[in-house]
Amino acid sequence: MAKQKIKVIREEMLQVANTVAQEKSIDTDSVFGAMEQALEKAARVKYGMERDIRVEINRETGDIKLNSYREVVDIYSEEEQAKQILLKDALKINPKVKIGEFIVKELPPIDLGRVAAQNAKGVIIQKVREADKSRQYEEYKDKVGEIAVGIVKRIEFGNLIVDLGKSEAIIKREELIPRETFKNGDRVRSYIYEVKEDTKGYQVFLSRTHPQFLSKLFTQEVPEIFEGVIVVKSVARDPGSRAKISVYTEDSTIDPVGACVGMRGSRVQAVVNELQGEKIDIVTWSENSATFLANALAPAEVTKIFLYEEKNKVEVVIPDDQLSLAIGRKGQNVKLASNLTNLEIDILTENEETERRQEEFKEKTLMLSEVLDVEDVIAQLLVTEGYVSIESISSESLENLEKIEGFDNELANEILSRANNFIKEQQEANQQIIDSTIHDEELKNLKGMNNKMLALLSKANIVTLNDFADLASFELIDKEEGIFKSLDIDENEINSMIMQAREKWFVEEK
Repeated sequence: MAKQKIKVIREEMLQVANTVAQEKSIDTDSVFGAMEQALEKAARVKYGMERDIRVEINRETGDIKLNSYREVVDIYSEEEQAKQILLKDALKINPKVKIGEFIVKELPPIDLGRVAAQNAKGVIIQKVREADKSRQYEEYKDKVGEIAVGIVKRIEFGNLIVDLGKSEAIIKREELIPRETFKNGDRVRSYIYEVKEDTKGYQVFLSRTHPQFLSKLFTQEVPEIFEGVIVVKSVARDPGSRAKISVYTEDSTIDPVGACVGMRGSRVQAVVNELQGEKIDIVTWSENSATFLANALAPAEVTKIFLYEEKNKVEVVIPDDQLSLAIGRKGQNVKLASNLTNLEIDILTENEETERRQEEFKEKTLMLSEVLDVEDVIAQLLVTEGYVSIESISSESLENLEKIEGFDNELANEILSRANNFIKEQQEANQQIIDSTIHDEELKNLKGMNNKMLALLSKANIVTLNDFADLASFELIDKEEGIFKSLDIDENEINSMIMQAREKWFVEEK
């Protein structure tokens, strides 16, 4: 009778293990492992919680082995005494045993009582859940960057809990397109942007506002993108309102924009419908930054582009009647174009550009005229040829200056001499100021610092590294009141210098 009962238990265990493994799509060994842990817990309740009892279930037959393990030691540890056996006693059982090895004793099978059975069931369920969560995490973490399709299960505080079939995911309220609504049972398509694991398990985060959601939708709708013939280079979105996407192909026989639009706009319309009517501008990407920018600002026409690559900045000149079109409603068009090209964009009308250039010409002419003590016409000729600073003249060769229309050797030589003398006088004056006011070597040796900067800082009573570290970037480079307003310095460069100066603070805090 007992043998019959054991046989039934074995068969049931095998059946349960295989069924659970199939239903949860997890490894059978994980299920058996959970069972073994549950039985170990029940066995320790019966034979003693302090003992080292290990359970092994045969994966083929369902046979259960209970073994008590005792480590061979030369001296007992009070806390681990139940798990240990002295060498002299162990040798009586196994003459070949050594210290550090184990004496293993098989224990009789246990008859699980109602409470023990419930406890074992709880352990198995918990372990299976953990294995299931681990499997799901491994599965979904590799799906980041893909589109998921699920059913809205419930709505919590504006957040959507989505059933993906094998798992639940969340679309936070801010990741939903403005003004779109869902109810329980609705089918929803979204972008997997993060899978986060914590002590409680894991969570899949979805988005319908992520720029890459737009890219993936086009990948599904446009075979050429799916096949890699057309490449999506960049995406910019104002979710629910407007978006821009740049595309490129090396195949000269294919129009990348036309392929994305589709016959009678069928492909792009499918994406627009999914995004609740979001208008989409599809533009051609170009490795030429100016060309790409002109494409990105469409439908506005671009007259001139002044690109400052070192500052990641660009000035765009457009016809006066195109200003509102270029900027867009609430600055939307220029903002999207900026995000698409990763450039800071300043827009000028043709009239504004002309006025500014004229004003700059006058300022540069006046400065050269005063510093070099020459007539306005000579200063104008220098500015026209691109010599807009004393430094640019001082660093030029005599031969090149002679080539300026209206210049001869004598005049060119005199201009160059005056420019060099001015630079020398400025350097000497700056050095005197520095020597008399700034004695902080840390400030002098700060990476990027030069004598011009030090002299200007001295005039503003900034004479130590701490004084400099206290400054904000606008206090230095503001065009109206900045300490360095007369210098052409990039904001990123200044911010880097300020952060270097502040490093000392963080070291001292530690």
